[in-house]
Amino acid sequence: MKKIFKFMLLPALVLPLLFTSCDEDRDSNPTLDLSHLAEGFVLNTPALAENNTYDPYYAKNLVLTCSQPNYGGVPYPVKYYAQVSINPAFVSDPTVTHKELATYAENPSSLDFDAYEVNKAIVSLFRAANPDANLPDEMPVYIRLRAVIGGTLNQTLGETYSNVITLPSVKATIPDAKFTENLFLIGSSIQTPWESWKPIPQVFDKKGEYYGIIYVPAGGEFNWGTEINDKLGINQIKEINDVAGAGITAGDDQNLKVANAGWYTLHFMGEISKDKKNINWTLTVYKTQVCLIGACIGQTNWKFADENALTAPDDPSGDWVSPAFTAGSELRVAVKVGDNDWWRTEFTILKGDVFWRKQSVDKGWKVDVGSDYSVSTNPGQKLYVNFDTNKAEVK
Repeated sequence: MKKIFKFMLLPALVLPLLFTSCDEDRDSNPTLDLSHLAEGFVLNTPALAENNTYDPYYAKNLVLTCSQPNYGGVPYPVKYYAQVSINPAFVSDPTVTHKELATYAENPSSLDFDAYEVNKAIVSLFRAANPDANLPDEMPVYIRLRAVIGGTLNQTLGETYSNVITLPSVKATIPDAKFTENLFLIGSSIQTPWESWKPIPQVFDKKGEYYGIIYVPAGGEFNWGTEINDKLGINQIKEINDVAGAGITAGDDQNLKVANAGWYTLHFMGEISKDKKNINWTLTVYKTQVCLIGACIGQTNWKFADENALTAPDDPSGDWVSPAFTAGSELRVAVKVGDNDWWRTEFTILKGDVFWRKQSVDKGWKVDVGSDYSVSTNPGQKLYVNFDTNKAEVK
């Protein structure tokens, strides 16, 4: 009979997922040798894995141990990243779908990872592969390590991989769904391609609604998540309304592929399911429009207007440029997102960065939020915004 290991957070009851230890290579040769990278290094299978069920949802830590990669016999500081898959092909094919945990560890004799991340990765992988299926009571999980030399500007120096180990029986748990402060975007044309996770804000005072501006070239792709390093993909969106005519289809690895180049405003709307285990997402894609609002442009009705719209650059490296201000006032500017009122998608500039509205600004940024958030305008000046980097200035 299998034993189920539940790892409670109480110190006396914490029993992390332990792997057998091994010796480190500690030669005194100071020469960096990268000729052994293809050999990889050893991650050991836990002795109790075969006859026990692991339950990472209740764990505090996931502790792995391994041999140190061979860099010429020198014990360089190494960062170890854990990669998790539920696809058995991962054992022999590292290109199959997997998730790398956001945290890393550095001591090869006690690599301490957050077990919650493991549970989350398993749930995310299963949902992506089986969007309409229930999570099984237990399943096999496959883990390997990626190692790089730490303490350098080169993020891939000495990159090498361990073997894949199998935990035959793992019980994953779907926690109650909740809305995060931001969603995140990553893509072929977003900041550093396929590395940067760009946060996008909530629509003010509308729970479960988020919006973000991106430029995508023809054939470009992007993905999204509720957390950094958590790609959810096109199949985690129940409905896509392509109002802008972007031509959204499924790309590689469940990315969202765009047929027609342009600037797009992505409007995500989430609804938590009755059982509180899922969020049903709808994505509406609009052509981006950003407008000056109110006194700074001589406007009395404080509404979106085409004549007050910023002009878009040809690519994400350029600035959006506003019409010239007509009055000395406080900057008020907003992104048009469907039928939302302008004040729900307003932003200002804080120390050179776009700052999205998070609270009531009825009396103005200076009065309601603080002088650091208030930007003064003068006639003839313009607003310049880079919506890829979210840098902005008035000049």
